[in-house]
Amino acid sequence: MRQQSELLTQFARAQTTDLTQKVATRLTALHWQMATAESCTGGLIAVACTDLAGSSVWFERGLVTYSNAAKSELLGVLPELIATHGAVSEPVARAMAYGAVQRSHATCSLAVTGVAGPAGGSADKPVGTVWFGWCVGDAITSQVQRFEGDRAAVRAQTVAHALAGLLVRLG
Repeated sequence: MRQQSELLTQFARAQTTDLTQKVATRLTALHWQMATAESCTGGLIAVACTDLAGSSVWFERGLVTYSNAAKSELLGVLPELIATHGAVSEPVARAMAYGAVQRSHATCSLAVTGVAGPAGGSADKPVGTVWFGWCVGDAITSQVQRFEGDRAAVRAQTVAHALAGLLVRLG
């Protein structure tokens, strides 16, 4: 299992570099900026973006909203939404993505909230469950994924999937 997790992590990180460059190219061509709202990744998406020189042209800000209070205070996610659906849910991921655009100067955003493990999972939301939200223009979309591997593998795969999802939505 450990070897499989290490391979998943390495593969996802290799993909992330390429995806980040493609997102940067697309956003620059559109003259847009993006924001991130991250929970389970703890800022790893923002790190991937700002690892590229010149990212200030297209990366506006990254918000790490790990706690429920941070999701509400920084992104405007209603506490009732979290109480009803849980922090790891479609409505919360969508609200995070929307809040990131509304509370920034960005044109688009991506949001992630999930259970990276090794603990914290449940029958409904096992370890590796991640909800994604993307806000591009007036469109808010979401998706759930279940990733395999340890905490590092889940987080690395989440970063790659979030950037890939944004790239698709940017057209």
